[in-house]
Amino acid sequence: MEKYYLGIDVGSVSTNVVLMDEENSVFYKKYLRTQGKPIEILKKSIEDIVKEVGEIEILGVGTTGSGRYLADIIVGADIVKNEITAHAIAGLNYNPSVRTIIEIGGQDSKIIILRDGIVVDFAMNTVCAAGTGSFLDRQAIRLGIDISEFGNLALKSKNPVRIAGRCAVFAESDMIHKQQLGHNQSDIAKGLCDALVRNYLNNVGKGKEILEPILFQGGVAANIGIRKAFEEALNMEVQVPDNYDVMGAIGAAILAKEEMKKKKRTHFKGFSIGSLEHNVRGFECDGCSNRCEVVEIGTNNRILARYGDKCGKWSNSIKNEDSKLA
Repeated sequence: MEKYYLGIDVGSVSTNVVLMDEENSVFYKKYLRTQGKPIEILKKSIEDIVKEVGEIEILGVGTTGSGRYLADIIVGADIVKNEITAHAIAGLNYNPSVRTIIEIGGQDSKIIILRDGIVVDFAMNTVCAAGTGSFLDRQAIRLGIDISEFGNLALKSKNPVRIAGRCAVFAESDMIHKQQLGHNQSDIAKGLCDALVRNYLNNVGKGKEILEPILFQGGVAANIGIRKAFEEALNMEVQVPDNYDVMGAIGAAILAKEEMKKKKRTHFKGFSIGSLEHNVRGFECDGCSNRCEVVEIGTNNRILARYGDKCGKWSNSIKNEDSKLA
């Protein structure tokens, strides 16, 4: 039976899963839209592994992304790490000399500064949509093109227009104005690419020492127009890894492999988790003025986990699997 490490990256836009062997080679990868249903999509991704790969043994599991703790509860992880660590590990695996990682996903963006294989600085932007993939998706729809065509269209530009990119709302209204003035699609697409890059460098990359080698990771790295805009703005080469779209999951799998050197057996709950029904409910704790919103997840009339409380009153109250659902 083939044996692999499982890496899971659960984000607000996508859920990414990879299977990696002992040599850190990706054997299988899956990208699914989270669609606001992280538990259902996560279980589907595990079921898909069985359907598409067959019977395998999981040696270890790592989770990352904004939904990393949720993934740990549902799947059973051996290590849970933040996105900065996971993307840095994956970047170093691709190019051990990397000194800057640009990562742009559907809802957020980040920059990671490394020196001698160590993360020395980073920044994240989770507020402004103008520097993310969802912004480009919306503008592609407005232009009447498929997002997959966006980058190539931008490369055809002869006279790119300047579009205000500091805010998604202003950028969209400015783009509409440029359309009304009669500018062609390729010049507008190039202008949008330049605006996104300018926004990223002025916000996420502000004050950061960006040095080569530079890796471009995340779903937006598929957009050749954005890559070209970064190279023009920085006057440096920007590399895109083969598995740019699942680098967070790759990093999680590598971390799981390292973690399993210390453990005898994995916490993975098995491929049958796809058939389990999970109950989720939220409630507000009135124990103090914080009034934390607590999320409770259970299955088969048992509480699996509670989280969201600052003091640990609820999350620490689960001592074993015999805790009954309230």
